[in-house]
Amino acid sequence: MLDLDGVLWRGSKPIPGSAEAVARLRAAGHRVAFLTNNSFSTVGELVEKLGGMGVEAEADDICNSAQAAAGLLEPGSTALVVGGPGIVEALAARDIEVVGDGRAVDAVVVGFDRTFDFDKLTAAFQAVRDGARLIGTNDDATFPTARGEIPGGGAIVAAVAYASGVKAEIAGKPNAAAAKLLVERLGEITWLVGDRPETDGGMAVAVGARFGLVLSGITESADGSDPEPDAVAPDLATLVEDLLGARTT
Repeated sequence: MLDLDGVLWRGSKPIPGSAEAVARLRAAGHRVAFLTNNSFSTVGELVEKLGGMGVEAEADDICNSAQAAAGLLEPGSTALVVGGPGIVEALAARDIEVVGDGRAVDAVVVGFDRTFDFDKLTAAFQAVRDGARLIGTNDDATFPTARGEIPGGGAIVAAVAYASGVKAEIAGKPNAAAAKLLVERLGEITWLVGDRPETDGGMAVAVGARFGLVLSGITESADGSDPEPDAVAPDLATLVEDLLGARTT
C-alpha cells in the first residue's frame, strides 16, 4: 500500500524512479494499491494522473479519505460538503445526498478546498451548530507540492471545529474508518509506505503492516519517528531496491 503525495509525486511533479519502483514490485509478484488522505480529487482523476506518470491503476486500487468519511454515514443521509469533487463522488457512491447550505443536514464533511472562504466557513459552522455531525476527511496540517508545503485539509477542519466548538470525527489515516476501508477492500496488507510517521506509520500499525518511511515528502529525517519505521529510504525507488534486494516480502 503506497501513499501518493510525497511518495509517487509532489503536486504535479512525479518523484523520479517511483513509476519504475511500482513496476518492480508488480514484477516481483506483489499487488500494489494506493492510499491517500487527499480527498479533493476523484478516483478517476487519480487513476489518470497515475497513468500519466507511467503507473497503471484501476479504480479498486485507489483508497482515499473521502471514501473513509463516507463510510461513517448511513446511506440515505444528507451532507454539506466543504471540499472537492472527491468527497462528492464518495458520498454519492454511498447514496448520501449532498445539499447546499441553508438546509438541515445530518453531517458536514470537510476536506482540502482551494476555494475555502468565510461564506463556506459560516455555512459549515451554522450546520454544525444546528446539530450536524462534523466529519473531517483528514487532519493533515499541510500538503506537499512541487513548490513546498501549503495548508492541508486539516487546517480547514480545524477552522470549522474551532468556530463551532465541536470536535471533528476524522476519517482518514491513521483512524479507524480508514483502517476499516483498507481491510474490507484489500484484506491483509504487508507493507504500507508513506512520508508521514504520524499518519502513514500510524496506519501501518492499525492494519498490522510494516511501515516504510520515505523522505521524499513532508518528513526529512527518521530521527524520533513515532512509530519507528521498519525501513527508511530517501525515496520509493531506493526503498524498493532495498526490500527486493534483501528478498523481503
